[in-house]
Amino acid sequence: MLYEGLLLFGVLFVADLLFETLAQSWHALALRHMRQFWLFVVLGAYFVVFWCSGGQTLPMKTWRIKLVAPGSPTLPLSKAVARYLLAWMWFLPAMVLDYAFKLKNWPSLGLIAIGMILWAAAIMFNKERQFLHDQLAGTRLINFPASAIDPTPKRSGSL
Repeated sequence: MLYEGLLLFGVLFVADLLFETLAQSWHALALRHMRQFWLFVVLGAYFVVFWCSGGQTLPMKTWRIKLVAPGSPTLPLSKAVARYLLAWMWFLPAMVLDYAFKLKNWPSLGLIAIGMILWAAAIMFNKERQFLHDQLAGTRLINFPASAIDPTPKRSGSL
């Protein structure tokens, strides 16, 4: 997750830079909701494109994890979009409560952390050990052994 976060920082930084360049907003809060929606769409596009074109983002390749749809050779666009939207359930309940009670600083972060822990703990109640958003979207995360990865190409001929 940390590795994915590092990559997403760069993706979202460039996306926000593009937004700022095109929008020419003079105040940080100007067009705030439009910026948030833009970053939400860019983030979704990042995941959906990678998931549909091989089932893996770069960090998922590193950790040998792949997203699949049972009975389908590639992940359908509808399932990838559904998974992206449903994955927001890691944060959305806590964000709604945070907004409703106007929490600040540590209580806000604590609420989000508790929400994430509870969502992750739900995996214990699934016999296949799949997250709830994967169940609802009809997707699965699978691990594959290191031997399934193509070894580095061997050189032909001599030096």
